[in-house]
Amino acid sequence: MKGREDKIPLVEIKDTGEIREIKKGIVKLSGLPFCINGQLVELGQNLRGMVIGFTDKNVVALALGDETSLSVGDTVYAESDIFEVPVGPNLIGRIVNAFGEPIDDMGKIEQEDNYPIFREAPGVMDRSPITQPLLTGIKMIDTVIPLGKGQRELIIGDRVTGKTTLALDTILNQKGKDVICIFCWIGGSFSSFQKIIQQLQREGAMDYTIVVGALASDSPAEQYVAPYTAATLGEYFMYKGQDVLVTFDNLTRHAWIYRQLSLLLERSPGREAYPGDIFYIHSQLVERGAKLSNENGGGSMTMLPIVETQEGDVTGFIPSNLISMTDGQIYLNSALFHEGFKPAIDLGLSVSRIGSKVQCEAIKEVVGHLKGEYARYRELVSLTRVRAKLSEEVEDRLKKGEILSSFFVQDKSTPLSIEEQVILFYAYSRNVPELKDADKRQNFKRNIFKFISGKNPHLIRELSDKLSLAEDIKQGLNEAFADFFK
Repeated sequence: MKGREDKIPLVEIKDTGEIREIKKGIVKLSGLPFCINGQLVELGQNLRGMVIGFTDKNVVALALGDETSLSVGDTVYAESDIFEVPVGPNLIGRIVNAFGEPIDDMGKIEQEDNYPIFREAPGVMDRSPITQPLLTGIKMIDTVIPLGKGQRELIIGDRVTGKTTLALDTILNQKGKDVICIFCWIGGSFSSFQKIIQQLQREGAMDYTIVVGALASDSPAEQYVAPYTAATLGEYFMYKGQDVLVTFDNLTRHAWIYRQLSLLLERSPGREAYPGDIFYIHSQLVERGAKLSNENGGGSMTMLPIVETQEGDVTGFIPSNLISMTDGQIYLNSALFHEGFKPAIDLGLSVSRIGSKVQCEAIKEVVGHLKGEYARYRELVSLTRVRAKLSEEVEDRLKKGEILSSFFVQDKSTPLSIEEQVILFYAYSRNVPELKDADKRQNFKRNIFKFISGKNPHLIRELSDKLSLAEDIKQGLNEAFADFFK
């Protein structure tokens, strides 16, 4: 009797259905009475779909790949799983698609676990206040618009104003800081994607970075799920107690692809022709960024979503949606960019709602007044542009503002340490007279840190350890400035 039982084949019971309609990645199915949102469906050989909605008569699935092999009338099977992606430390240094599959010709990735891409954000009681800085190496951000670990900060601006460069420079600055970086490319060109990969490899950033790529040539499904995949990869490390930085480039293209899918699903458009739930899909994404409490491991996931504006219109539907979801925004102004002021950050429209509580004492002391001072300088420039003769007082204020403006200018891919920034802006606050000369100022910016490191490394170590401007450190810096200009 026992031998007979061993020979009885196992029977697998599955819900079945039938393809009724195929339209640009959207597959309408009949049957499947017990399926749920997010569940996987076997559409054909090596092709799966994900349930994304229901109508009165059909189940609607998103084809996760090329649907050209499918035909109306084909039988489909419901799988027991929901859509998951592989996670684990072995993904670091790799380039994957929206499904977590390698696309870098470096072989298979040994995964540690599988996580569903649509996960609940941490609750209020699972979070803790943001108190640690996430240093970008960009002077204007670290001094005036500081970011904290676990913050969601929007990068916003027109095309070709340096949004991606800002995000990449932030990733480069995490080298040696024990922060896992994830760069998510959504709907962009292959050539631009290749340039980004080459820069990350050239600068050694791939040692701590995962790249998720969904190109413009990829299916709508891949472009839609890519940012959720990137957030899921980050959550693995966050819940292990590590710090993570995730960049989404960009959510405007993600909104476009979701609008395309929604129109194919025959959902009614609303304001500016976007479906009403566009707010929900983006808030579901950015709410997953958090600083966890110590009971939950104490990890953090900082998010830098990028959104593109049209002709500087920050009041558009998608930009205003994302502004309402994030903890501040960094606005890049195309007029400043064309003037040659880079990074072209408009301090009047940029804000960090975390504020100076994540800054060290040394930075607080030297930059507390800079934002207002710079705003007054820009206003003074616009008021005096057409006047030939100015008073001596106005000339002095313009000269000082010009020094501050030149201190904010920074070449791409040259992040500065917090010690370098403290030294520069301490010199500005001391009104060092030699800084009025443009050539001397440029030489000072390029070489002062190297000069002090070579002549008095103890001073740099003390500043790095204390991160405050004690009287002996100030005295040492004053002497170093005098020696430098001799």
